[in-house]
Amino acid sequence: MKKYDFDNVVNRRGTNCYKWDDGAMPEDIIPMWVADMDFSVAPEIQRALKERVEHGVFGYAMVPESYYEAIISWFGRRHNWAINKEWIIYTTGVVPAVSATIKALAMPGEKILMQTPAYNCFFSSIRNQGCLVEETPLLRKGDTYVMDWDDFERRCADEKVVAFLLCNPHNPAGRVWTKEELLKMNEICMEHNVRVVSDEIHCELVMPGHRFTPFASVSNDCLNNSVTLNSPTKNFNLAGLQIANIICSDAELRRRINRAINIFEVCDVNPFGPIALEAAYNKSEDWIDELNNYLFGNYNALKEFFAQNIPAFEVLRLEGTYLVWVDVRNSKLTSDELIELLFERAHVRLNSGTMYGQSAGEGYIRINIATSRLILMEALQRISQALQGVS
Repeated sequence: MKKYDFDNVVNRRGTNCYKWDDGAMPEDIIPMWVADMDFSVAPEIQRALKERVEHGVFGYAMVPESYYEAIISWFGRRHNWAINKEWIIYTTGVVPAVSATIKALAMPGEKILMQTPAYNCFFSSIRNQGCLVEETPLLRKGDTYVMDWDDFERRCADEKVVAFLLCNPHNPAGRVWTKEELLKMNEICMEHNVRVVSDEIHCELVMPGHRFTPFASVSNDCLNNSVTLNSPTKNFNLAGLQIANIICSDAELRRRINRAINIFEVCDVNPFGPIALEAAYNKSEDWIDELNNYLFGNYNALKEFFAQNIPAFEVLRLEGTYLVWVDVRNSKLTSDELIELLFERAHVRLNSGTMYGQSAGEGYIRINIATSRLILMEALQRISQALQGVS
């Protein structure tokens, strides 16, 4: 029996919403680009935030002991990962956490390895620290991607590569890396003295038939050779509350990361982020499970629609996240041109694959399906009509 109504259409226009209220967009736009969801957050989170608002004073906030207990309990019971309190550093978001960790690990001019296509902010986070991006392209295999192990090892062997920035689950490829894959990644990295920085912000958004494994939970070597970045924000639709955690068992590296967090002045959080995290991890587990089933239904509806109406475009397998990667290489247009056409003709806003690496992303688009089924199907109908005679 369904407990939550994800079919409910929430009107987000007029709320200064980045996704829906960009002034450059037509009024009837359907935005399926930036990665946040159109669903109301879990009722327990709403109740906890409402109680805090009713207090009426919003001064500087401390992070209580119960905050750490919620994190430790969640990852212990849901992912069989035992976290110690002292490993946890809180901050405002995973992107600042990526930048701070790179600053702590690498000197300007050194290289950070990442799998492409890759989340676009990875590029800027690396370059903003004066470091160089080293790409190891993923390999297409059928309707998914796999590691190019030979290329990965060759690049790890470069003495200038000091860290590997992993995305687990992977955005935008939709992979949920297996325990065996994670173990092999670490073995290669350790052989070449490369630290692993694992961005696990989408860790709860996993489709049926797949299982998320925290990188640091795989083995003691994985734990000791890695830094984990996670947050409830993507999973529970809390991005605007700005709360995230860096988890690092290495005391000296943790000290350097903490120093970088203070240099960047992202060491304080607002009064609502910790409260939302506790309500999410302590009281909203059934909501995330039902959400994943709904997202899987959206994915299947989209895949069926493309097969019937736009068969020239291939929808890749979605194992995790709510971001669907679509192969549009049979189009007469480049990815950027296709996105522009759909914006102008269909009033649907999507992401061009080139955002995620020019060579790896050309010929692909990314679609955010975290919206009501009604809005999703309207967008797909618009896309199909706009592509008549083009694709």
